[in-house]
Amino acid sequence: MQLKTTKRLLAVTAIAVAAGIAAYAHYDGLPGWQTQAATVTPYPPTATTQAAPTVATPMRGMPDFSSIVAKYGPAVVNISVEGTTKTSGVMSSPFPGLDPNDPFYQFFRHFQFQVPQGEVPTRGLGSGFIIAPNGIILTNAHVVAGADEVTVKLTDKREFKAKVLGMDKPTDIAVLRIKADNLPTVRLGDPSQTPVGAWVLAIGSPFGFDNSATAGIVSAKSRSLDEGYVPFIQTDVAVNPGNSGGPLFNEDGEVIGINSQIYSRSGGYQGLSFAIPINVAMKVEQQIVAHGKVERGLLGVTIQDVNQSLADAFGLKKPVGALISSVQDDGPAAKAHLKPGDVILALNGTKITSSNQLPPLVGSLKPGTVVSLKVWRKGETRDIKVTLGNFNAGKLASANDHQSASPARLGVAVRPLTSQERHEVGVVGGLLIENVSGAAARAGIQPGDVILSLNGQQISSVAQLRTLVAKAGKHVALLIHRNNATIFVPVDLG
Repeated sequence: MQLKTTKRLLAVTAIAVAAGIAAYAHYDGLPGWQTQAATVTPYPPTATTQAAPTVATPMRGMPDFSSIVAKYGPAVVNISVEGTTKTSGVMSSPFPGLDPNDPFYQFFRHFQFQVPQGEVPTRGLGSGFIIAPNGIILTNAHVVAGADEVTVKLTDKREFKAKVLGMDKPTDIAVLRIKADNLPTVRLGDPSQTPVGAWVLAIGSPFGFDNSATAGIVSAKSRSLDEGYVPFIQTDVAVNPGNSGGPLFNEDGEVIGINSQIYSRSGGYQGLSFAIPINVAMKVEQQIVAHGKVERGLLGVTIQDVNQSLADAFGLKKPVGALISSVQDDGPAAKAHLKPGDVILALNGTKITSSNQLPPLVGSLKPGTVVSLKVWRKGETRDIKVTLGNFNAGKLASANDHQSASPARLGVAVRPLTSQERHEVGVVGGLLIENVSGAAARAGIQPGDVILSLNGQQISSVAQLRTLVAKAGKHVALLIHRNNATIFVPVDLG
């Protein structure tokens, strides 16, 4: 039986009628290592042969983060929030924070419990850190979202009511300000200089235990989650509910990230956690402090990664770039004549080796910026200029022949869409798949999918599909509409 893995945010929340925890986790064991001296002696020894000198290698053990905790721990704060949440009058369980995998959840889910309609008080707990001595604090947006009152507590036990200067949900960053001066601050670093495998330290308030320190290593970098605007730092540092919004330090005592999310089966620490790179957070902070909001560029495309099969289908030498699977109507990409099937290989000279690189690059630019894209289309590269739109005004994305036919090599039985079906799907042409077998079935094509194009060629009839399949090589890329989304599916025709 496969266990379901769920993503959790890191703040602790509680509702007056029942305690509920939205958790997050990290790494808990830190094996050190050491290299011992080696002695090499010839065998058998002779009168003229002397033993080789001892070659000593330096001893290394686990890093000592105590000086970092002592120096920068006072700049890490505890954040508590109070607010209200609306209730519908019925709850399916008396324990909103209970994990669905918990055996008790299966028992309680069969019951419904009456609660008063209207609003009930909520409380939450998280962490943050001071970046300016005049009281500017960074934390996660989900820590303070919906809060009516935010309280910041320092390590010297002083408490302040905080003002939320602004929040940016796509990056999960919030900026707070408290009325105080000469506050201790952290030192910011460059996440790009911290390699995978390097030691890192987290300080926060797990379960309300102020200024708790845990350590581990960077497990991976540039992980794409959610809408893809944040190239997360993955670590295995042990973090738990309440650590959300706390800093992630490198060995030099510099903050390189903000702890934000986990993947967890239980809602608690399981060794996978994700931090927002500090350079991403500071770009958000600068806009919020200056303008009270964040603006980011919009390209107006939905993209997907290029695997080897898709690379073969589109004639790429290797699987790189961001494959455009759909283009927003009247969006910036459409106005620049970008098309589904185009592969974006570079933006302003920065190579795109994986699709998750593109959204952060676009999002870091201001609306109205003119960018230069290097695009692969029909076996050749071309340069295309695009004037970016405004993300706040849209979204960036992390199929009359009435006979059924079966292009045997592809393994699909298809028919043209009716006018009503075309209207519902929102396409001009396309073919509805009624049955699958062979190559299409192995590729995951399903009855009900709509074929929109093959290798970038829009499909409008059964005869056209049959001709294109007959001329195709060993690999083709089908653009499929499924469940209100369009994706490219590589098919190996063998």
